[in-house]
Amino acid sequence: MVKRLPNRRTVVHAMLAGSAASWIMRSTALAASSCDDHVVRVGAIVSPDTMNPFATWSSFWPTIYTYDFLVGVDAQRHSDRKGFAKEWSVADDQLTWTFKIWPAMKWSDGQPATARDAAFTYNYLLGSMGKPDELNIGQNSTGGLEQVENVRVVDDETLQIVTKVPTLSLLNLPVLVVPEHIWKDVSYADARGTFRNDPPLVGTGPMIIQEFQQGQFVRLSPNPHFRTGQPATNGMIFNFFSTADPIAQGLKSGNLDFGFGMTVAQWEDLSKTPDIVVAEARIEQRNYLAFNTVSGTGAGSTEALQDPAFRDAIGYAIDQKTLVDRAFRRHADPGVGLVMPSATEYYSDLSDIRRHFDLAEAGRRLDAAGYRDTDGDGVREDKEGSKLQLELITGTGSGLLEIPIAAVQLVAGWLGQIGISVSVTQLDSGALNARTAAPTNGGGGWDLLVSASWLSPSPHDLLSLGNSKEAGLYNKAYWKNEKFDALVSEVDRTADIRKSKELVDQAARVIYTEAPYIMLCYPTMLEAYRKDCFEGWGDDLSTWNYFPLDRLRPV
Repeated sequence: MVKRLPNRRTVVHAMLAGSAASWIMRSTALAASSCDDHVVRVGAIVSPDTMNPFATWSSFWPTIYTYDFLVGVDAQRHSDRKGFAKEWSVADDQLTWTFKIWPAMKWSDGQPATARDAAFTYNYLLGSMGKPDELNIGQNSTGGLEQVENVRVVDDETLQIVTKVPTLSLLNLPVLVVPEHIWKDVSYADARGTFRNDPPLVGTGPMIIQEFQQGQFVRLSPNPHFRTGQPATNGMIFNFFSTADPIAQGLKSGNLDFGFGMTVAQWEDLSKTPDIVVAEARIEQRNYLAFNTVSGTGAGSTEALQDPAFRDAIGYAIDQKTLVDRAFRRHADPGVGLVMPSATEYYSDLSDIRRHFDLAEAGRRLDAAGYRDTDGDGVREDKEGSKLQLELITGTGSGLLEIPIAAVQLVAGWLGQIGISVSVTQLDSGALNARTAAPTNGGGGWDLLVSASWLSPSPHDLLSLGNSKEAGLYNKAYWKNEKFDALVSEVDRTADIRKSKELVDQAARVIYTEAPYIMLCYPTMLEAYRKDCFEGWGDDLSTWNYFPLDRLRPV
């Protein structure tokens, strides 16, 4: 799968004036140079609207290169990749957690980075809970902090967090630690609203965001105070794109060094290109078909969407294996339930309750549930006698892998074969977010949604699609189920891995049976990078922190 060819290249050496897309497309006839500027150029499908992690979740890339998590997914998987904390432990009471902060660490502006900053970040969030301007809309969110009793500083290198009940959530919260001296005077209203956190940012990561042009790029410089030493690169330019096409083109032309989120065709083409290495990895993205299950304000065109029997029947009309083979060319795992294969501790194929592809069975179940084609025109009617003509909306959210339109067309085609007419509307990231927001925030009014979610493999995040508290944020189906919510609450209150697995499995079975989502597939991340300007990429590229960009070296 990995192809290595060590030839050196020539690249276009151009200033980033105007859009990143137009820069990528410039002809190599422009003044060319070698790799002498030692700037890493990255491309991905992202569309951050602000660098403020309290106000948005769309800026994960690139803010992850500037800020650290207290403890991140990578820190638990890899001994050489830590976060703000060097190590952590829990007391015998399973309530008292101690985090040891890196000694003598500094912020990029030279000020000490200590346990006080971590305590400030968490207490800043906790202090907003229950207030009109609660910080619950961005990546740095109060979500997951419900079980925290208190956060205190023991000394500059020691942070202590006490929880109300045993929980594993502290190790999985995607909260970026921010400097107290920058944020202490920012009100909650401003933090979740108008405060943009304009560059230059102050962080503890290897790269510091120096310039942000919305819809185009961010420019980053190496952090002179990074805890393992200033990175050997001269900087980084992270380019924003709405599709993967310019990413693949930029890699081939030499205008990009690293790109992720390519389509299969692009990835396979790049694998044949000298100086480009391709890689593939299982990730936490879940591609799904969601039903608008809400009643009242924001409801879809028919009450059938609220009927589990209707949704379950449609589940028999989706052929996940064919979808993976045709639309993803086998660069995905067929969808089953909430838990993706990369979450190895929690994954189950639900073999005892799993649906199988059978259009005839789907039709029989629709008939039995009262959704028949009474006039023989090929389109079924709902229980009110209205034609089942549904709107399916789709699009690629910021930071998510693009879903091939072929996958959407397959879904629409299968539904058409069982008598459900589907029209497809493609939306950009912003419009998709607006349509799928909570009805109280102006969202809703659609019927079906093909989209994706990419959160951590923590128990809480695995269950986010069905958590009623996340309706309109991660729970795009607006689904509510008391039993499921009780399981979410219980899984948030256990530090026992075995019990956590049991609870996740129970919840996965509840939501599979109720079918507010039909899981389509779990795509793999298709990445590519050039090796003629930089070495030290490694084959295990991270999607959860800044590795390997903290240790690249110019060739």
